[in-house]
Amino acid sequence: MNARPEQRKDPVDAIIDQWATVRPDLDTRAMEVFGRIHRLSRAMSDRSEKAYARFGIGRGEFDVLATLRRSGEPYTLSPRQLSATLMLTTGGMTGRLDKLERSGLLRRSPDPHDRRGLHVTLTDKGLELIDQAVGAGLAAQTEALSGLDTEQAGQLAELLRELLRTTEGGRD
Repeated sequence: MNARPEQRKDPVDAIIDQWATVRPDLDTRAMEVFGRIHRLSRAMSDRSEKAYARFGIGRGEFDVLATLRRSGEPYTLSPRQLSATLMLTTGGMTGRLDKLERSGLLRRSPDPHDRRGLHVTLTDKGLELIDQAVGAGLAAQTEALSGLDTEQAGQLAELLRELLRTTEGGRD
């Protein structure tokens, strides 16, 4: 069993300690990493939702608006491009677009090059809102990282990049 100073224990340590008691043969290093990643993801998702709620949007609406904003001027994509980027079905995308259009944050217009296609464009109101919301979300993330110094945050980002690369794409 790994001895951990009491002041540094977290809920994942308690789970690891329980496994060490009942199954000392298990190597639980992966559980320590992914248990913490999972808990961090949930905690940050909650913080982001609170940040975006101040602007009357949820995470799903934020993702659509942010994708349009990141696309650069004229902040226009097709519903298919949005669906592919956000990994959503067209049905799921339609509901989000309907809500955002009713709120005046984006508009849909016919594609001049394809009469069956549509363009989705941020409105001025949508552009202003997403710029404020992304700032609020980033502030929540920055606050969460405040316990790490710049070097530690950089090391963590590099380690997570490598883990993501080897997890999503396999080993090179």
